[in-house]
Amino acid sequence: MSKKQYERPVIQQLRTGITSKFGAAFESQALTHIDGVAVKDLIKEFGSPLFVLSERKIRENFKAANRSFKNRYPKVQFAWSYKTNYLNAICKVFHQEGSWAEVVSRFEYDKAIKNGVPPSKIIFNGPDKTDKDLELAASNHSPIHIDHFDELYRLKEIAEKLGRKIKVAIRVNMDTGVYPVWDRFGFNYENGQAWEAIQKIINSDTLDLVGLHTHIGTYMLTPNAYAVASSKLCYLAINVKKSFGKVVEYIDMGGGFASKNTLKGMYLKGVDVVPSVDEYADAITSAFLNAGFPTEDLPFLYLETGRALIDDAGFLLGSVIANKRLSDGRKATIMDFGVNIMFTSFWFDHKISPAQQSGGYTEDTVLYGPLCMNIDVLRENISLPPLNTGDQVVVHHVGAYNITQSMQFISMRPAIVLIDRNGKANVIRKLETLETLEKDELMPEYLEKIDL
Repeated sequence: MSKKQYERPVIQQLRTGITSKFGAAFESQALTHIDGVAVKDLIKEFGSPLFVLSERKIRENFKAANRSFKNRYPKVQFAWSYKTNYLNAICKVFHQEGSWAEVVSRFEYDKAIKNGVPPSKIIFNGPDKTDKDLELAASNHSPIHIDHFDELYRLKEIAEKLGRKIKVAIRVNMDTGVYPVWDRFGFNYENGQAWEAIQKIINSDTLDLVGLHTHIGTYMLTPNAYAVASSKLCYLAINVKKSFGKVVEYIDMGGGFASKNTLKGMYLKGVDVVPSVDEYADAITSAFLNAGFPTEDLPFLYLETGRALIDDAGFLLGSVIANKRLSDGRKATIMDFGVNIMFTSFWFDHKISPAQQSGGYTEDTVLYGPLCMNIDVLRENISLPPLNTGDQVVVHHVGAYNITQSMQFISMRPAIVLIDRNGKANVIRKLETLETLEKDELMPEYLEKIDL
């Protein structure tokens, strides 16, 4: 029989319910299985660290969001935000559920085409579209969302070159009562830029205004901000009809819905304060229905929700490298994954659970990654049970942006597995190797030989 680890006796304050003035309740309960698959078996088969995504949870999230909006409004279409997680297997799950594609770059556009999305169902956003990108999207009848006047003028020239009208929308930024205002992208509502862009398009012989688009921010905790934005875009659409006799076919409300992650500095946990999808849906659809559209002119509602649909479907598994005491006496634990693959740790206090059962004793700990840089801090303070070298942890809510923003810095990017609805773990991206890193490098001949 193996010798049990000694745990010194402690008197621990009882913490129940939500955060109190004494701080947040610790979350040391072990997570040993994901969708019925043992965490330690996953690490044994695919290595550590390891990203794990739950197909079941992704589909559940999408169905719930789709149902929330369609129960409230008759014309709704989701478009999966590729930048949130553009692994082909993940995109295909969303497309199977009926989601279109929303892209902000040429390579994302090409991925969507290869994934079988009809070009007319790929929404092309973003400020950096080359003439070749615009020509391709226009030739494919993809909706193009114009970000600035220079792009508008270039599109007019491309339309003349192609000899036909191009279907476009404009991105609109506005004051929704949440600050700072996202006014970097698109045309401003309050100073008249948006209306000026609309006039230029309507009076053009080469561009056809079919939609209006906004993306008011990210991790938005105030559903009312969406109500304000929806009302303003509906007002624009109604005035387009009044002034020019033109019916706007759709209004795209972008994304930005918050996931259940906890922002750094939050007093309460994300799970306690983040609005439900139903609350976002109420705010947006009520504004649409109360705007005064004639029934025959009701626009389609497009949604580019990303984070809220996949964050809680993603997990990062990792192992303990070492423990140490810092000079001020604090305990520090070093993990085998860092901010290079968990980029969102810069702004979220991710929930982290041990992957094995432990006793009731916990200690405040600084959680570091393995990188040779001082900013590689995964959690500045977290209450965890004793973790020995080789023990594993599970990081929650990492499905959004961590994979697309990960870096090959000091350590290679890990493998990624998708647990399907039958409980089978499928590799959807291999563990990177030195060959992966060097495959596109070229060596000038004069550097081939070294003599040390």
